[in-house]
Amino acid sequence: MPNWILDFMQQGGAVAVAALMFLENLFPPIPSEVVMPLAGYIAERDGTSLVLMIAGGSIGSLAGAFFWYWVGRRIGVDRLKDFSRAYGRWLTLTPGDIDAADRWFDRYGGLAVFFGRLIPGVRTFISVPAGISGMGLGKFLVFSAAGTVLWTAFLALAGWYLGQNYAAVEGWLGPVSNVIIVGLVAGYLYRVATFRRTVRKQDRKRERRERG
Repeated sequence: MPNWILDFMQQGGAVAVAALMFLENLFPPIPSEVVMPLAGYIAERDGTSLVLMIAGGSIGSLAGAFFWYWVGRRIGVDRLKDFSRAYGRWLTLTPGDIDAADRWFDRYGGLAVFFGRLIPGVRTFISVPAGISGMGLGKFLVFSAAGTVLWTAFLALAGWYLGQNYAAVEGWLGPVSNVIIVGLVAGYLYRVATFRRTVRKQDRKRERRERG
């Protein structure tokens, strides 16, 4: 695990966790699958409050979800897709991602927000069609908060359990964490590099569906 992440979370506690989880919703290479297990691990190791760590992660993640909900309300689907074509490379957000989240929402409504918050790759952008559709803010926050708390609690508890068994995994914890982060960053860079190709493929599939 890079020292700056560990140092930041140790010094900032739940506030640092909230900040990282907020950024996780905006910047893909900061994944909740790394942040929250580490938060649980730190809580067990240092004797800090696991509940507070989960609360911080949930609040930060929910703030990020609200950001995308607000974007959906303000921009609308067509303008958002135009934006993703022009600038989505760095967020790895394609028009096809927006369409996929929109289809999820059309099919499942509020449950799409709840379950979408539990699925990597969907959990961030499921908030967009909720905003576009005009779902009430209160309803959105209830469904989104339920999924968010469940997700962050699960990951933090996994990290807390790892902390209890740290002696058994101390030898490989750092190298494995580094490999995971390098893999995630490499995957992000690959999506950035192939962004235009992915958009073209999605456009061809959409055109075939429309002709069919």
